[in-house]
Amino acid sequence: MAILIAIPILIGLSMLQTSLVSQFPLLRGTADLLLLAVVAWSLQKRVTTALHWGVIAGLIVTYISALPFGVALIAYPLAAVIGSQLRRLVWQVPILAMFVATFAATVLLHAISYTAVRITGTSIPLGTVINIITLPSLLLNMFFALPAYALLSDLAGWLYPEELEV
Repeated sequence: MAILIAIPILIGLSMLQTSLVSQFPLLRGTADLLLLAVVAWSLQKRVTTALHWGVIAGLIVTYISALPFGVALIAYPLAAVIGSQLRRLVWQVPILAMFVATFAATVLLHAISYTAVRITGTSIPLGTVINIITLPSLLLNMFFALPAYALLSDLAGWLYPEELEV
């Protein structure tokens, strides 16, 4: 059931990202709503479909992005794995895990993207990429991390209600 809900949610987030969020960049960096959704979903206790959300988000971003093929298909499932592992390690403080996972997933996505762009022959200085794209994107992702966690925590609670013992 959660996978069937993932597709319209992630498509809606991609439309929101491409139409609205991308219009408000900080320098050249923008928030990545799909990455935040994947990370926030993977940090939920009862969720078992985090990797599915990562793959679906990777397919969507691969379709709508100008990045080389495969970048999003590697980065978004890895973001789900990062979130799932942090959920196990930092289970008592989920908000801290959200910020750590957001930081790690954003840096990982940008590192994979930079490497792929370099391999395809585009030469952009690393310092420029870090200062103009990665750090502003990281700041925006951290800003939106808490609302993303709250919304997806509510969704997970609705899809996976806690069982009450009688």
